[in-house]
Amino acid sequence: MCRKIFIGATGQHCGKTTISLSLMHLARKKYERVGFMKPLGPKWIEFNGEIVDKDAAMFASVFGVEEDVTLMSPLALTPGTTRRYLDREIAASVPRDLIRSACAELEKKYDFLIIEGAGHGGVGSVVGMNNARIAAELNAPALLVTGGGIGNVIDSVELNLALYQREKADVRVIMANKLVPEKRVNTLGYLVKAFAGRGMMVTSAFDYLPTLADPTLQHVSELLGIPLNGDSAERSRLCHNIQLGAASSQIVIDHLEASTLLIVTSSRDELLVTASSLHHIPEFKARLAGLIIAGHVPVSNITQRILDDSGIPYIRIEETSSEIFYQLREHVSKIGPEDIEKINLINSIAESYIDFDAIDAII
Repeated sequence: MCRKIFIGATGQHCGKTTISLSLMHLARKKYERVGFMKPLGPKWIEFNGEIVDKDAAMFASVFGVEEDVTLMSPLALTPGTTRRYLDREIAASVPRDLIRSACAELEKKYDFLIIEGAGHGGVGSVVGMNNARIAAELNAPALLVTGGGIGNVIDSVELNLALYQREKADVRVIMANKLVPEKRVNTLGYLVKAFAGRGMMVTSAFDYLPTLADPTLQHVSELLGIPLNGDSAERSRLCHNIQLGAASSQIVIDHLEASTLLIVTSSRDELLVTASSLHHIPEFKARLAGLIIAGHVPVSNITQRILDDSGIPYIRIEETSSEIFYQLREHVSKIGPEDIEKINLINSIAESYIDFDAIDAII
């Protein structure tokens, strides 16, 4: 019989995909066949000719199970899906039937199945299949991922538990994630007290790690909808800092922090040439991840040639540098199949942070 676990969360950006990757890695050490499913896919892409959820495509690529991707993502919410459902063009039973049928097929193939939800407990209600209902329909014990505080975590867990209880879903684990390292023990202690006697395991996952939170150059490219130029081998490089190149070239270069994504106005020829020239020097390459060249003014021909010859990764966009800066500052990075550095880091430290055997025992 296939063992199952539903990975939900109290909100967006809690780290469901990171936890799912960790559990996938740990489960594969114990079980011969481990599968993944994203029943409801609000963020879809075309993958191998199929329209599927982005996370399902990522897991299919990383773990080499591309042949299962349509089962892994049975319901992708493409534009118009919700309106068609509310207009009764899609029968009310279709979302449930698609999800249950796909899960049944995956259960035949795998010994352990990780089922990742989408957003907080209520996401999917528009098509009659919120996270809590999916967990109940699939008879999968639920693990709720939360943030790393105390009061706000307790409040958000209680809010989500009300829905899970209404849907008769079985929440077995509360997992605090993105903890402040020096507050980890204290935070977990209070969360254990808050949920004592409720029949749920309260545990913790990762400390807040900038390496997991920061975007890659490829993510920035996808966010802005603009191709990444330069050395394509560096597309998975992490951008730990975002800096505006507003000062003189010397001051900007002197104040570069580790792996900085530098936003430069297109008319700043001297700074663009300097950054390009420094790309081949290891000391500066470590500090300068790439460039975003912003503004309506065309880059001069000679500067463009120097940029292209250097191989430095860059994105050319017409918005102003300040607009791009604030847009990127609000962005929360997601993990994609090209993020080998992040995925390897998650796998390497998962055993130190997550007690899989304890979780497996309670589900």
